[in-house]
Amino acid sequence: MIRSLVESAFQTGYLSVESEGLLHQVLATKCCQSEDLVALSALYDAVSAGQIKREASSQLPIKFLTQDKIG
Repeated sequence: MIRSLVESAFQTGYLSVESEGLLHQVLATKCCQSEDLVALSALYDAVSAGQIKREASSQLPIKFLTQDKIG
């Protein structure tokens, strides 16, 4: 599920509030595969670089995509 949400963000260029919430919920269950973490890292980098825009307020941190949780 994580990888499909990340793929959608890359295809559209946007990370929706709904997708961001779903990512947060999935990560809260701690049911991730290594490929999921790679996808999240790529998403974090793309959002940080401005390649993907967040629908949520840009003032809010991306709590589930912090580097300490990914790396």
